[in-house]
Amino acid sequence: MRVLVVGGAGYVGGATTEVLVAAGHQVTVFDDLSTGHTEALTAGAALVRGSILDTTALDAALAGAEFDAVMHFAAKIIVPHSMTDPGSYFENNICGTVNLLNAMLRHNVTRFVFSSTATVYGEPAVVPITEASPVQPNNPYGESKATVERLLAWYASQRGLRYAAPRYFNAAGATKRVGEWHQPETHLIPLALQSALGLRGPLTLYGEDYPTPDGTCVRDYVHVLDLADAHLRALDYLQPEGAPSLVCNLGCGHGYSNREVLESIHRVTGQPVPLVKGERRPGDAPITVASNARAGEVLRWSPRRSLDDIVESAWRWLAAHPKGYHQV
Repeated sequence: MRVLVVGGAGYVGGATTEVLVAAGHQVTVFDDLSTGHTEALTAGAALVRGSILDTTALDAALAGAEFDAVMHFAAKIIVPHSMTDPGSYFENNICGTVNLLNAMLRHNVTRFVFSSTATVYGEPAVVPITEASPVQPNNPYGESKATVERLLAWYASQRGLRYAAPRYFNAAGATKRVGEWHQPETHLIPLALQSALGLRGPLTLYGEDYPTPDGTCVRDYVHVLDLADAHLRALDYLQPEGAPSLVCNLGCGHGYSNREVLESIHRVTGQPVPLVKGERRPGDAPITVASNARAGEVLRWSPRRSLDDIVESAWRWLAAHPKGYHQV
């Protein structure tokens, strides 16, 4: 298929582009490179530089080829930043997606894979989280994704859009080319690895008195290549005409505590993670774990890589890129 990957120079988008090209698809990446990196681009994928806030650029990109589908990863994703600057998240994540959808339909593209998030569930009352769990985001980032999901249902019922919206949990790990590098970085595994490698100070462990086996938060981690595989399967799922649109969770089905993650890092790298103890952060749920039963049933997907696999790949990438993409 001919696929336009919006945000394909970023983290999950870059890994998905890598998998798409390997599977033989013709891929064009549309990215403004504000948080993406040319170094993350896969050989064989074309790059069109542009923003989803620019309708002229979107039309030009979509007019360049008869695309069979669009995959969308171009969201602002930093939860704390969304709390201090909600307007930019609503503008980019909601308005930008509406621009993209309208441009797609102007060019007769109706297959759409939307990279969503488990953040739409907010602080879940019951785990494991299923797709029937209440959608109750507690930050502007999650609200922007939940809003787009509601919009997609209207585009599907009124304009013939067919979509898949995988809601994934904690993306982690790396490919040989694509690693996790955000500015600022807020995710546990890259932060802990940076501390272990001496690239930053001690890691702050926020809270050790949660109602979990070791007192630290429990999260569901999925290797970025497993997520990429799920997005490819979602794209394949949408090929048969008449296949209903799909929302599904992408998680490993069980969780790892913050302490277990740090133990994995020590085990894999041989380096302890220097720590300082911090207080609980508002909004941190004790346990966030997915049920991936629907993804298994509909997409025949389940994650194949372990926590140690995730850590090993992320460590290898960081050791090769201690200052990020611009130092190889």
